[in-house]
Amino acid sequence: MKTLVIKFGGAAVASPACFDHVAEIVKSKIEKKKRVVVVVSAMKGATDRLINLAKEVHPNPPKREYDMLVTVGERISISLLAMAMDKIGLQAKSFTGSQSGIITTSSHSEARIIAVKPHRIEKSLNESQVAIVAGFQGVSEQNEITTLGRGGSDTTAVALAIALNRENFFSEVEFYKDVRGIYDRDPHLDKTASKYDFLSYEEALKITLAGAKILHPRAIALAKDRVRLRIRSFIDLNDDGTVIGSDAYLKEETLFYESLDPRPYQVSLKGLKVGQC
Repeated sequence: MKTLVIKFGGAAVASPACFDHVAEIVKSKIEKKKRVVVVVSAMKGATDRLINLAKEVHPNPPKREYDMLVTVGERISISLLAMAMDKIGLQAKSFTGSQSGIITTSSHSEARIIAVKPHRIEKSLNESQVAIVAGFQGVSEQNEITTLGRGGSDTTAVALAIALNRENFFSEVEFYKDVRGIYDRDPHLDKTASKYDFLSYEEALKITLAGAKILHPRAIALAKDRVRLRIRSFIDLNDDGTVIGSDAYLKEETLFYESLDPRPYQVSLKGLKVGQC
């Protein structure tokens, strides 16, 4: 059975109340009897606060200790989300990057993923649990905690999708953002910006390398021809968002995605605005 990977950025978990909303989104996927892994970033602003705290203590903190500190943000998010899921009757278990089997190079604060060994995640999925994974982090072959650089949670999600769906040529990652997809201009600054419904990997990579921060370029490069990506809003759940993939991929996987993505979602959006949950 295919495993869907869902990634929530910091804006989606900006406050404690947001975790209830995220849990309901995940529940809508579980109700379709899909295996789900959720990758979560630190709460909005948490990583910056930790970095500032480090610099108050040391103007140029040792990179090992820097990584040890900043990974706290994601650990807070995964545990809170597991609690929110338990509250609505979902079985879930949280995992740090190292517990998830994310093996990286030893370059602190700029590590690269070299292998994924998701044995504990697969065991959790086989026991009908939702696996919640801390993005942005892993462990080196020397058993040191490492981070993947800002935006590294996107890469975590794609790497897990590949590893967990190794018997399937195609896999899927959904990224939930505070925008409805990828636009030709920043929709926060220009209300006339137009959303792309579909982009090839090359087109999406070009846009992100030009400065759009909607998705990390490394994640797109890793996904190419192996993982279809969908960027969508955690506010407007009925919007299809932007799909990144190939034409062959889009045609091959249409039925799978339609069975995965029921609408309308049974999630209350009353009074929900950007930056709130």
